[in-house]
Amino acid sequence: MAKATQTEKTATGNLVLDAKDLGILHLLQQNARITVKEIADKIHLSSTPVHERIKRMETSGVIKQYATLVDHTKVNKSLIAICYVSLKEHSKTAGTKFVKSILAMPEVVECYTISGEFDFMLKVMTADMNAYHDFHVNKLSNIENMGHVQSVFVMGVIKQTHQLVYV
Repeated sequence: MAKATQTEKTATGNLVLDAKDLGILHLLQQNARITVKEIADKIHLSSTPVHERIKRMETSGVIKQYATLVDHTKVNKSLIAICYVSLKEHSKTAGTKFVKSILAMPEVVECYTISGEFDFMLKVMTADMNAYHDFHVNKLSNIENMGHVQSVFVMGVIKQTHQLVYV
């Protein structure tokens, strides 16, 4: 019973998500193309309230976007590298310049600021080792203020999910 109470009142800023909202999010995470009617049938509401709840979650930013998940091996992005990056200088200006550079690189699919020995962690996807070498030498290493880069290569994917809500 305690678990049900926790999931019924999940606060996100000013918006409080109830169990129906979480059910909608769970279904949308599994299939973003599911129809409002299908969602309504599964969570036992009519279509209009489901549609209104989805719009409210989109407007409030709970739902950021809808996306198509692509098999990276089928689009010639077979090499996945995790790059740990340290900057030489740690000023706000230097950090902002680094972030702008990273945002312009399509090979970088994720970027996180991290604690510890390194400042950033990048997930980089390229066709193969030659493409990664080109990226590393001609793009990443040429960023102003670049300190140290350590690359680790993914041997296999065990789990990869984007689902944050599970009911």
